[in-house]
Formats: sequence, structure tokens, C-alpha cells
Amino acid sequence: MVDIESLIGGGMAGGILAMIAAVFLIVVVILLVLYVYTSLALMTIGKKLKYPNPWLAWIPIANGAMVLQIGGFHWAWIFLILIPILGWIPLFVLSIISFWRIYEKRKYPGWLALVPILSFVPYVGGIAGIANLVILGLVAWMDR
Repeated sequence: MVDIESLIGGGMAGGILAMIAAVFLIVVVILLVLYVYTSLALMTIGKKLKYPNPWLAWIPIANGAMVLQIGGFHWAWIFLILIPILGWIPLFVLSIISFWRIYEKRKYPGWLALVPILSFVPYVGGIAGIANLVILGLVAWMDR
């Protein structure tokens, strides 16, 4: 029989901790890359649509207010994020409408803003997330 204490004390715990740390580091790097990509894309969209403060794309909550403003809503709607679930649902709808309007201002089909809704569909969510990032990049960097 295998003695658990000898496995843990014999270096197995160190290996497991190293694996957990490596996975954590990979996740942090991926999240950082996604943050930089979306911030650059939103800042570019803000500049191209003559938004007065496109640098707000780099501030996590302020970038949501920026998207709402570019989409024609008042920035204060972002405070719905403070109301769990009951505030998040209307804020999600407002952001979809805002992106629809932004895409149309950039001469892209507005229905592309509906792609994030597919994130809630099982087996399709990951693909929808990647598609949404591609769409955001196209709208930001490809003029029509």
C-alpha cells in the first residue's frame, strides 16, 4: 500500500504546488493579454468615433461607461453593475444595444453585437467569445 504521508513529504506536494502555480500564471497571462487587446480595440474605436476621452478604455468600469456613451446612453447607467443580477441584466442589454449602434457607426452590421449572447449557449460559449474578440478587432482596425 502507498503511504500518503510519504508521498506528500517526498516531493509530490511540491510538484502539485508547482503545477498549480504554473496554471495560475498561464491564466493571469491570458487575462492580461485579453485586457490589453480589448482596451486597445475600444480605445481605437473611441478615437475613430471622435470620443473625447478614448483613454477611458484602459479603466475597467470606465470603459463600460465609455461604450454606453458612444452607444448613445448616459454614462451613469454603468452603476447598474452594483446591483447583482437585477442590475446586470439590463446593463447587458444596454451594452448589446450600444455595441449594435457602435458597429453601425463603423459601417458594420449591427447584428454582430448579438454574438456575446451565444456565450450562454452550452458548447458554443467559447467559440462565441473568440468570435466576439475577432469582431471587436475588425470593427476597431478595419475601416469600411
